[in-house]
Amino acid sequence: MDENIKPIIQTAKDHMEKTLHHFEGDLAKIRAGKAHPAILEGIKVEYYGSPMPLNQVGNVSVMDARTLQIQPFEKKMIGPIERAIIEANIGLNPQNNGDIIRVPIPALNEQRRKELVKQAKTESENAKIAIRNIRHETNNKVKKLTGVSEDSIKDAEKKVQVMTDDHISRIDKMLKLKEEEITHI
Repeated sequence: MDENIKPIIQTAKDHMEKTLHHFEGDLAKIRAGKAHPAILEGIKVEYYGSPMPLNQVGNVSVMDARTLQIQPFEKKMIGPIERAIIEANIGLNPQNNGDIIRVPIPALNEQRRKELVKQAKTESENAKIAIRNIRHETNNKVKKLTGVSEDSIKDAEKKVQVMTDDHISRIDKMLKLKEEEITHI
């Protein structure tokens, strides 16, 4: 393979891996009725006038299969943490006992499970589109190279297509696992 093509393909592979990692993070945020600290990611707590990520003002841990526990680093942060979770509007009702905050994860009904599966499918489709866009951009960059043989360009396109197929199949596997996790009662 031509030396001018290798860095372009490596960049494409890196971008595809980042897309996969991002998709994995998006799936983790879709709660499946089980307690997982990722459910609370993205929640900002008002801390001395500045919004701070929840995990920087308290320790988030899993108490049991259906309960998260938040141990604030400062006792006076219990109210703001509780308020931030409620205002995040993710369907969770935190409870505090003055020292810690417990967040029970409600069981999912059938309709909510279907909505979550649909959300997961939408996220997977977005990830696949991103992978295909990376393939398209990479192929265009390779075609624009000057002084490269047509055979090298065809080989590069085949390699990019194999990478694309691999990443899309990995997305499908991750989606299938998430669907099973959501629909499992």
